[in-house]
Amino acid sequence: MSIFARLAIVTAILLLVNQAKAESLPVKWEELTAADFVTALQQSRGVCVLPFGIVEKHGPHLPLGTDLINIRYSSLHGAEQEYAIVFPEYYFGQIFEAKHEPGTLAYSPRLQLELLQETTDEMARNGCKKILIANGHGGNNSLLPFFAQSQLASPKDYVVYIYLRGEYPPGRPAMKTQVDSHAGESETAHTMISRPDLVHLDRAASESGADRNRLDLPNGVYTGIWWYAKFPDHYAGEGAAATRELGEFDMKAATANIANAIRAIKADQVGPRLQDEFFGRSNHPLDTKQ
Repeated sequence: MSIFARLAIVTAILLLVNQAKAESLPVKWEELTAADFVTALQQSRGVCVLPFGIVEKHGPHLPLGTDLINIRYSSLHGAEQEYAIVFPEYYFGQIFEAKHEPGTLAYSPRLQLELLQETTDEMARNGCKKILIANGHGGNNSLLPFFAQSQLASPKDYVVYIYLRGEYPPGRPAMKTQVDSHAGESETAHTMISRPDLVHLDRAASESGADRNRLDLPNGVYTGIWWYAKFPDHYAGEGAAATRELGEFDMKAATANIANAIRAIKADQVGPRLQDEFFGRSNHPLDTKQ
């Protein structure tokens, strides 16, 4: 056998070894070694996921970290289907409406935005040039799109994508309740899958999750106290109605949605190109043809 044939065999073996090593890499950022992190970035094509939860009361029966637990669960499983690096627990979001409940961690607006900006900057400095922020908390639904828009304020060498929530496919089990929001039927079912050991279903009926509907304002008028006016006990729905069947269906769908988002972001070449084009043109607005 010629030396070239031997080299070809050795090269093929090394490629197989490296491929097997890459396929066995953890998806959790904190579980990677420094050397494996470099390999993981190559395998993820620079796509990293930041699951974004919160710490707040979830009725009388769910853990304070429900949002973080559930979004991290679907993010980790989604990244296992379509490889990406998943950032450690992150819960520094908007939750002022729950400051009256024990265990709530509500950081100032300034700190929320500064910490998130520095976090994505640091992720990018470490090679994450496409960052998917996967939101697990309704109170961030306004914060995160604003954060994404604010990335256009100054040039960046990375792109931020926001995942708020995908659609459920056909076949979802029928709901038993009419009011289903915070710690209600769906969220309780989800946590029965992600952390069943932390669900206290026997306590779910000890408080009411009914809508108090205490504000009388016309459509189109917004005030920050709206949530407290509706659900002062920070419970919206009936957690006791939850089933594992619903939880399994929803969490499987959420996992698939995040995997699809990662896949699409890996393939996205237009977003980064247009962002670079925008930054170049925004420095010379008078040159923009009118």
